[in-house]
Amino acid sequence: MFNFLLSANAEKPPVYTILFAGNNFQRLLWGLFVTLRVSLIAVLLSLPLGILFGLFMRRKDPISRGISQLYLSFIRIMPPLVLLFLVYFGTARIAGFHLSGEASGILVFTLWGTAEMGDLVRAAIGSIPRHQKESGRSLGLSSWQIYRYIIIPQTVRRLIPLSINLITRMIKTTSLIVLIGVVEVLKTGQQIIDANRFQYPKASIVIYAVIFFLYFIVCFPISQLGKYLEKKNISLEDLEKRMWDCGVGVQDGKMFHGQTHIRMNLALPKSRVEEAFRRLKEYVFV
Repeated sequence: MFNFLLSANAEKPPVYTILFAGNNFQRLLWGLFVTLRVSLIAVLLSLPLGILFGLFMRRKDPISRGISQLYLSFIRIMPPLVLLFLVYFGTARIAGFHLSGEASGILVFTLWGTAEMGDLVRAAIGSIPRHQKESGRSLGLSSWQIYRYIIIPQTVRRLIPLSINLITRMIKTTSLIVLIGVVEVLKTGQQIIDANRFQYPKASIVIYAVIFFLYFIVCFPISQLGKYLEKKNISLEDLEKRMWDCGVGVQDGKMFHGQTHIRMNLALPKSRVEEAFRRLKEYVFV
């Protein structure tokens, strides 16, 4: 099946040798660096802006809600590629100055990441039970103290895995900047294929496979980190809710579905499940 990778004759070397011809592999790595540079700068800008936008979305007045919903809907409805074209070509024609491809990509993905991060912040704050805020008020805490000691710590814990998933999405989506002339990893791969089309007719399979593995090497550890942090930071209240969702219940005065079944469904350490299981029994039978 893969004989074309190794077969060669007097005129044509094996197709995999294209990676080691000249500085092709170094060029691919540099293209990956350009992709990561654009995406990480956009992430570093969109995370704090998204937190501020999420707090703005929590405002009660109709004007603030209308502005935030309009911005969020515009970003979500408009494809990122269209936004890239509007910024890259529109600024030169309308505003009279030219943004580079990288600057346009950073601007567009910062706007996109701010909207997505803001919605995550809004949902994370909204998921905190209201009685925790009321308990804080009953203790005499001010609104700032409630946010500082109660709301923000739990919001950050909920946001960490979600923001990491957003980072992986942004790394993959930044491949669109190839269409506005940025020489990133996909553009570099296409240049290598075009330059060696006659010497390596089947080079595209090898080049795109290498690009796939480069993206995989970057994104897979990040996604695994997100899963690890999600399991590590899960609260007992969330764990108890998931246990109910997995089928833990009461039947004839006894808890049914064993802890082993719950551990298999949630893939969590035994100690965490046992503690939540004990607390859940206390809630049910007290």
